[in-house]
Amino acid sequence: MSTFAQGDVYQTSFDPKAYLKNFCSLGSGRDGILHFRLQQYHETFASGNVSGHTLIDIGSGPSIHQLISACEAFEEIIASDFTDANRHELEKWLKKEPGAFDWSPIVKAVCELEGDREKWLQKEEKLRKRVTRVLKCDVTQKYPLDPIVLPPADCLITSLCLETACKDYEAYCTAMKNITSLLRTGGHLVIVGVLGDTFYTVGGQTFFCLELDEDSVKKAVIGAGCTITKLKIFTTPENDHQSHLTDSYANFFLVACKDGAM
Repeated sequence: MSTFAQGDVYQTSFDPKAYLKNFCSLGSGRDGILHFRLQQYHETFASGNVSGHTLIDIGSGPSIHQLISACEAFEEIIASDFTDANRHELEKWLKKEPGAFDWSPIVKAVCELEGDREKWLQKEEKLRKRVTRVLKCDVTQKYPLDPIVLPPADCLITSLCLETACKDYEAYCTAMKNITSLLRTGGHLVIVGVLGDTFYTVGGQTFFCLELDEDSVKKAVIGAGCTITKLKIFTTPENDHQSHLTDSYANFFLVACKDGAM
């Protein structure tokens, strides 16, 4: 198990380009996991049950894959991350700056799920228009987007964030309550996370991950005042070739509704 990484470690040592290459690229050995996530996002946002005006993505990292399907269901998307380098990398893609990560294989895969792989360029442009802001966030704070104050969102996504930002389970539960404070009553919480993970490696730097199981995740979500409506588990294949990068035994995809809705 690695030592818990404080925020300053992420600011100085997290390499977004290495992360994207190892964890977000088709053909990198993580195709099964990536397709699982993309399929679940597609099913969730194409269903018509999870939609609205505003979606907030907490802990976006340098990634957009969690937002590709969502841009069809929400008019405004607000991305956020703690690390300056991650926000900069994300903004490079949004602004079409030189050296931005090539997301086209992932976007094409999502368009294929939607039935028309050839519309990937239009999809990229739609997503760029939908993402209106990229903000600083800190899930360990009671008001994660402080000093920015936003109206309660219709949907909140958080992907692979809380388990890396929280040093223990008590902090994880507190962070879950912190982020759901940004969600309106009846709004939806969408979480992608890992089970059994104690570390992950990016660019030669090893980072802490809080070891979770299915029951502990469900308990934290329910404790934050949400009712779980969907939970899917993808078990890591036994012949996984990336065990040197992370030791998780499964990924999960969870959808919940903030209590109080009729």
